[in-house]
Amino acid sequence: MALRDYLHLSLTKGLGPVLIRRLVEYAGSAEKACLTPAADLAQIEGIGEAKARGIAESLRTAAADADTQIRKATELGARLIALDDDAYPPLLKDIHDPPPVLYVLGSIEDRDLNALCIVGSRRCTYYGREQAERFAALLAGAGFTVVSGGARGIDSAAHRGALQHPDGRTITVLGSGLDVPYPPENENLFKQIAQRGAVISEFPFGTSPTAENFPRRNRVVSGMARGVFVVEADQRSGALITARLANEDQGRPVFALPGRVDNLMAAGTHQLIRDGAILVACLEDILAGLHPFPDSVREPAATEQHAEKPADRPILPSLSEPQQLIIQHLTADPITIDQLIDRTSLDASVILQSLTYLSLKGLIKRMDGQTYARGR
Repeated sequence: MALRDYLHLSLTKGLGPVLIRRLVEYAGSAEKACLTPAADLAQIEGIGEAKARGIAESLRTAAADADTQIRKATELGARLIALDDDAYPPLLKDIHDPPPVLYVLGSIEDRDLNALCIVGSRRCTYYGREQAERFAALLAGAGFTVVSGGARGIDSAAHRGALQHPDGRTITVLGSGLDVPYPPENENLFKQIAQRGAVISEFPFGTSPTAENFPRRNRVVSGMARGVFVVEADQRSGALITARLANEDQGRPVFALPGRVDNLMAAGTHQLIRDGAILVACLEDILAGLHPFPDSVREPAATEQHAEKPADRPILPSLSEPQQLIIQHLTADPITIDQLIDRTSLDASVILQSLTYLSLKGLIKRMDGQTYARGR
């Protein structure tokens, strides 16, 4: 079967995604590629005689490893998707070096074609985390799947933001095997993601999160999406590698969120903007940069310039009573948290939790300092 053959090839030492694709094209099928002798391997661009003998030897031993991986997938409830499978993500298949096999916990759906990648630094500011969550929730509400790398900082905030929306989907791409969650403190988050999207990896079960895995992981993160949005990144951040891969190798747009001019954690995003990335100040900036849309993307009914007046917006029945009460006491004129406490008689902790949720929903907006007003 083609899946086992592609898995066999992916576990063969000396073969990477590009050489596997060339080998399959040369042999005519993945099954025939697994039986290619050293003399024929040497004819393939990028292999040559010196490497051919080692690859041929590894091809003879990798079949047993493929069976082991299939057994582990069954034990963990994971799915293996080969490059020639109809379920393989079409955006990812279109890149120069797509993984021959994807290991998947959860599900990949047709609507994941409408995906945006959100990335940034592991070390980030409160502002960075807040904006990653906010934009992820807004994108989820617009029908996008949010893709990221599951790392600490901006990545984790983006996944959590997408999960805030009742219908939000998110996909995380690991730099390790599915059975080696990294970072380990995100294990529960990955379980939630698998329920509402997918956790995927191109690495076999048992693979540790070594440093060289993450640049490879980054091309899959960007390859799964129609564009890359860098929320906050310093000049050495791996998020910049992801952005360059998306733009230069995959031909996809790059978006960047501006930060404070004196914030070194925003130096990378500012450099991206200088280099031509689309500056993002609101959801509409992303939507405009991604036109035209497939049919299943839900565009906002009104832009920032033509939005309803806040006073005309209905209170959503899905909100809790405290959230409803806060909305009723907010107008276009900003007020402080202390004023909200006086007007609603709610505890400060309840106010703060509700304001965070309502901000992520886009129903309210934070103004200067600690003041809030009705959303756009």
